Amino acid sequence: MTPTLRKLNLTAHLSCSIGWLGAVASFLVLSVAGLTSQNTGIVRSAYLSMNLIGQFIIVPLSLAALLTGLIQSLGTHWGLFRHYWVSVKFVLTILAIIILLLHQFTAVEGAARSVMGSTAGTLPEVGKLGTQLVTDAGAALLVLLVITALGVFKPWGRTGDGFPLGLKVLLALAGLLVAVFVILHLTGHSLHSDH
Repeated sequence: MTPTLRKLNLTAHLSCSIGWLGAVASFLVLSVAGLTSQNTGIVRSAYLSMNLIGQFIIVPLSLAALLTGLIQSLGTHWGLFRHYWVSVKFVLTILAIIILLLHQFTAVEGAARSVMGSTAGTLPEVGKLGTQLVTDAGAALLVLLVITALGVFKPWGRTGDGFPLGLKVLLALAGLLVAVFVILHLTGHSLHSDH
């Protein structure tokens, strides 16, 4: 890549990654509010907002961070499999996105459906989903902070001859799974149980 293109892509990658981190932090705050508040309006608003933030901010930013990160690694001297820290970031990002997509279209949408279906004026009840959303958001925030730290500190070293073919195939299949979810998301399909 030319220096200008590399800097533009790096800017996009950092913006998407930091945005993803900030959106997950907001999601965590809302999930704690939804779990702990006794105010009907706050609980209802928290779960409905979490669904919107997940669907329209977290999912797109995570996919954009992955795409711009791949472009950055493949278009620069870092490479995708030349340095351990880049490969670990890639694997953690793929895993985080797969879990995020499954989480968004099951737990988060389930909680939003529960509050929408609750009787007006009564405290919405989401059951165990409330605790799960707090735990999952906290874990996601931790993983994103680890990914960020890897990009800053660049630990370990070069991979030598690269990764074995089997690991590359496994990573490619994981990337394909993420691509399928991206296509489903962009075309308006998802894992909704009400389709």
